Amino acid sequence: MLPALAQAQREDIRKLSAYEERTAGALMTSDYATLAAHMTVTEALAALRLEAPDAETIYHAYVIDDERKLLGVVSLRVLILAAPEQMINDIMVNSIISCDVNDDQEDVAKMVARYDLIALPITDDSGALVGIVTHDDAMDVASDEATDDFHKSGGVSTMVGKLKDISIRVLYRKRLFWLVLFLPLLVDSGGNAGSQSATLMVRALATGDVVMRDWFSLLGREALVALMLGATMAVAISIIGYVRGDAVVSLVLALSMMSVVMIGMSLPFVLNKLGFDPATASAPLITSVCDASGVLIYLFIASQFLSIG
Repeated sequence: MLPALAQAQREDIRKLSAYEERTAGALMTSDYATLAAHMTVTEALAALRLEAPDAETIYHAYVIDDERKLLGVVSLRVLILAAPEQMINDIMVNSIISCDVNDDQEDVAKMVARYDLIALPITDDSGALVGIVTHDDAMDVASDEATDDFHKSGGVSTMVGKLKDISIRVLYRKRLFWLVLFLPLLVDSGGNAGSQSATLMVRALATGDVVMRDWFSLLGREALVALMLGATMAVAISIIGYVRGDAVVSLVLALSMMSVVMIGMSLPFVLNKLGFDPATASAPLITSVCDASGVLIYLFIASQFLSIG
């Protein structure tokens, strides 16, 4: 697409893409309004009229010198209320809250939220203005970071995108590590899997990524992921049976693991379908159900194989 863009836009994209991911530089936009300190209010308003179509916001204009050093900031409200002959240098705010291009995007979002800013100016190492981060972009980062922390609290690795759009392969890969990590306790694996499912569902409902009409398709996806996770853990835990040289033990463990994980995965969706708050499908409830059902399932399958033997 670059050849179809104007030269200035191509250069702008190249500069912005040069910054590392998750930094202020990667998050910022270069479409902002600037003024010179020696302008009068009348000249400044005329300049803003010309810049407005291309600027992300004109509610705050940034005062820079010939080397683009950030000198101050002036709001549109102040400009409108000021006398036409007043100089920008006299009405601008000199104490500027800003961030460096290399600052972490989460720190930028916190700064915007802390000072309730419409936009936050971003400067380079020399103090030159290179971009701004708008309130909307900062809040998107805050939401993504909160989702990331929420997922981690449920034992799910970081995932990018909406829950209903994430592939089954990614769901499987991101959640497998923590389940295998807690492998020593058979029944806990179902509780862990259910907690992960509840974590994903609760957060997706809270952010609006999932609505009730998505329930059936998501349940089907979760069932498939549960089978894949259960099968993988079953293979791992059946090593116990292999070491003992008893194929029956291995098979009982495998079937029990798959059944318990299926229960743990399904519980949050069943509660949600019945009209209960999915947040109630938290770790204590899921663990209790899986502890009880896991033991019963294990003993039932074992007894069936023993009776056959």
